[in-house]
Amino acid sequence: MHLPAVLRTPITGLIGETCYDVLIENLNLTDVPCIKYTISKGLGLGIVLGGSIVKIPQIMTIVRNKSAQGLSLSSYLLETFSYAITLAYNLRQGNPFSTFGEIFFISLQNIVITLLILLYSGKREALVMTFTSLISIFYCLTSEKLVPASIMAVLYAATIPLSLASKVPQISANFKNKSTGQLSVFTVINYFAGSTARVFTTMTELDDPLMLTGTVLASVLNAVLVIQVFLYWGSGKGKGIFLL
Repeated sequence: MHLPAVLRTPITGLIGETCYDVLIENLNLTDVPCIKYTISKGLGLGIVLGGSIVKIPQIMTIVRNKSAQGLSLSSYLLETFSYAITLAYNLRQGNPFSTFGEIFFISLQNIVITLLILLYSGKREALVMTFTSLISIFYCLTSEKLVPASIMAVLYAATIPLSLASKVPQISANFKNKSTGQLSVFTVINYFAGSTARVFTTMTELDDPLMLTGTVLASVLNAVLVIQVFLYWGSGKGKGIFLL
């Protein structure tokens, strides 16, 4: 089947010439590697698009209620630092954007949420210092002169326990309060769906055991947060949960 150039160009850009010829031109739907690769690319694109808005409802919840009650500042700081390392690592490795693009968008949204937590906590001086520090850290991570490749690899390996640690304070706060406070249901569920789909895309497109381990563990902890959201649904302290 021959497609016009206006359709062929973006499709080949996504799945490559080989899989385009196999699946589109020759309609060979028995080629398992190409089917898996195409599904992975589709999921990857979906994850990136989802990542670009996944925490917007959380930001809206905070601004709407003028409160960051129930949100753990330490969780967001740890997660943002971990994502900064992951983003810099992928950029320096030259990995396809479809395999990590959501990290870029989520990092930006995390910075906004972190600053909002500080703003509504009345810590304006800390807000400026935190923003400046985060930008400086990311700049250093992307510079091979400041952070050699060997150190970058070690830092990336450290993001696995760091990423896990970023979830623990939020999970602990939810358990202690028997409430998820201003935690957005949309954000939590989409985070879980995205991290689970990322396990598949990582297995399919990258030969990187470290990245695979990190995505699997992130999916497990995100599942715990989903369980807590529904476990504490309707609790007295959790009436501020944003459902959209």
